[in-house]
This record gives sequence, C-alpha cells and structure tokens, in this order.
Amino acid sequence: MFAAGRDELKFITIEEARERRMEPSKVTAERPDRVGVHVMRDIPLDIVAQYIDWSPLFWTWELKGSYPSIFDNATFGEQAKEIYTEAKRLLARIIEEKRFRLEAVFGLFPAHSEGDDVVAFEADGSGGELERFCFLRQQRDREGLPNLCLSDFVSPRRDTGPDFIGAFAVVCHGVEEFAKSFENEHDDYQSIMVKALGDRFAEALAEFMHKEVRAVFGYGKGETLSIEELIREEYRGIRPAPGYPACPDHTEKGKIWKVLDVEENIGLKLTESYAMTPASSVSGFYFAHPDAKYFNVGKIDKDQVFDYAKRKGMSIEEAERWLAPNLGY
Repeated sequence: MFAAGRDELKFITIEEARERRMEPSKVTAERPDRVGVHVMRDIPLDIVAQYIDWSPLFWTWELKGSYPSIFDNATFGEQAKEIYTEAKRLLARIIEEKRFRLEAVFGLFPAHSEGDDVVAFEADGSGGELERFCFLRQQRDREGLPNLCLSDFVSPRRDTGPDFIGAFAVVCHGVEEFAKSFENEHDDYQSIMVKALGDRFAEALAEFMHKEVRAVFGYGKGETLSIEELIREEYRGIRPAPGYPACPDHTEKGKIWKVLDVEENIGLKLTESYAMTPASSVSGFYFAHPDAKYFNVGKIDKDQVFDYAKRKGMSIEEAERWLAPNLGY
C-alpha cells in the first residue's frame, strides 16, 4: 500500500475513504416517464431567455457582484446598468432575428453503483451494460464527515429495484457567426457581448432542460419554483459536469458523447483536450437522489490515482496528466 501522502494534507487510504462513504437516505427511485435518449431541437429562444442568470454577464467585464444588487454598487453600479441595458437590447435582436439555435440531448438509464463507479444499463430493459462512469472520492481526512463520491448518490447493485442516472449535452449554435459579423465591423464590444450572451443562453438551456428532466423523472412534476429559486438551485437533484470539482476528469465527457451520440444528434463536438465546440455549450450528469449535492473532490493520493487508472484502462502517466490539478503528491 502506498504512503498516505504529504502529512499536511492528512490523506487516508482510498479503502478507508470508501468505508467512510456517504450513506444516503433510503428512497425508492422513481422510474422516469421516458428512458433512453431524447433530442430536442429549435428550442424557443424567448422561453429559455427567461432562465438566464445575469450575474456572470458582469463578470465578463470583471465587475464582481450579483444581479440585481450589483446595480447599487457605488463604484461600478452605473457601468453595470449600461452593460445590462446593452445586453437586453442585443438579446431582443437575437430573439427577433433568431440568430441563435438551441439544441439539447439527454438520456436517462437504469443504473447501479459499484464502488466509485456508476454502471448504466441499456434502456430497453435487457440488462446489458451500456457504460461505466468512473468517479473520484474525497481522500482527505474529513474528521467525522463522509468522504463523498458521486457514486454514493446511486443505489448499489445489492439493493432491490433499479436506480437511474442521466446525462445531457446542450448547445447554442450561431454564436461565433454572429460575433464574427461584429468583428468584421471592428466592433469588439458587441462581439464580446454576443459571446457572453451565447454562454448565458447555454447555461440557461441547461437550467431549462434540468427542469424538464425533473418532470420526466416524476418528482419535479409539481415543482413551482421561481426563476430566482431555480438559479439558487433550490430543487432536488444535481447536474455535475466533467471537469468541475465533483468530477474533475474531463475524459468522462467522451462517455457522455458515446451514450448520447452527441455529435450526431446536436452537432456538438469534443476536441482532443475534451473542450466542447461550439464553446457556448454545457454537458454533464443528472443525479436525482434527494441527498445529492455538489462538493469538491480536492486533492487525492497516489493509491487512488493508481486505482482510478486501472478502472479507466489508462496508464498511470495518462491518469496523472488528466488529474494533475488534483494530485496531492
């Protein structure tokens, strides 16, 4: 067994971290109304625009604050108001002229957890294994708190009845083309604004789709949350994205692309570095358990990296390259 790691990080072994896994409350997983893969095209811009979280728009211009309280900032409140006015004017044009095109694909599959993996099965009920999603577990000594892994939020195979996992990808097409039209006119400000709105639309589409999927799952059918409550994530379930703190390995996107046939269905591609193109896009997983929450895997030790590389069928060197920001040794 490998050493626990640098003393100041206070690692525990991956085996001990798994023994300290979270034990979610026992719930009977609702069977979604629709399983398998589903594609949505030409999603109305005006509907999705209602789900826009405006706060990150101001961050594009390095104005730190939250919408709408940012307007009251004594230093840059007036500048924030001007940016918002320009954004709303351009947004109206985008909707009126249908400059952007919104598309989404999602899939819901029977699943069980196996250790730190989640195994998704064919939607046709045949029981055939569709894909194995590999996740990482917190490995620092959390002093009485559970060491979390996303697989904790899916019931293990030993439990009776299937659980479910979802995956999704959404894209806002047309952003680069519209931005280029402003660049050709040497209007860099409007070009930046177009790209910022493209990102806002992609995130809003992810929010809109998650709401739709919660209804498909069943537990979200009676949901009456306001847009502000949705933005604050006051709903059941999470949608973590590969490359983000709860699942930092970008290569898991490749499995999402495979099971959802993302490129064929909505024209969203992955580069060799697993960046999404067009850039105004979002992808990730759906976890429906009421105890599911976001967390940061943080630093991990060598024994987990070796274990993860084996589960992924990667060399140690390749795993270390993809997990470099999380290495604690």
